[in-house]
Amino acid sequence: MLSYSNRSDIELEHLRLALFPEPARTVFVAEDGVADENLTPASVLFPIVLRAEGPSVLLTQRTDHLRDHPGQISFPGGRVEPEDVSPADTALREANEEIGLSSEHVEIVGYLPEYRTGTGFRVTPVVALLRPPFDLSPDAEEVAEIFEVPLAFLMDPSNHQQHQMHHRGKLRTYVAMPYGDYFIWGATAGIIATLYRALTQSGEPA
Repeated sequence: MLSYSNRSDIELEHLRLALFPEPARTVFVAEDGVADENLTPASVLFPIVLRAEGPSVLLTQRTDHLRDHPGQISFPGGRVEPEDVSPADTALREANEEIGLSSEHVEIVGYLPEYRTGTGFRVTPVVALLRPPFDLSPDAEEVAEIFEVPLAFLMDPSNHQQHQMHHRGKLRTYVAMPYGDYFIWGATAGIIATLYRALTQSGEPA
């Protein structure tokens, strides 16, 4: 079982080694049934908060009136804009706009494979460490709530559930990670599962 604590430099180094040092251009993960054409580029910030009791992952719940993914659990992030010079630039800009996170509190440690979604996006997950204290100010139009989930919970495969749903006339399979009243699924859960696989394939920490 993988175990992570911000007291261990070895375990944080294991996290770094499991990631790509630059955005991966040829490696990707695709949701069930996704075509690889005409996908909109986007980035998300995968923020790991270094709490005294152990690291946690910062997530948001989207407001119910949004056009895309209303009410769902998400990472801060969004589509690439013309002024963005890199996937990290997109992720940091969106995190600042959505939850008021200043880039001065963010240490980017690497990238996960591009994640291609059934809703037409190719998402670059930018993994970062956040060292408290920091202030957050959610955009009330986009973000209903900001919360954290222990990284150990998300990296425990016994908490990864397989679900199915009919979409566009076909039965699709997806992963979900229910946590209390939060139902983490879709691209967010898929990206979390990608980190779990990356950590497992790179070997367990000493």
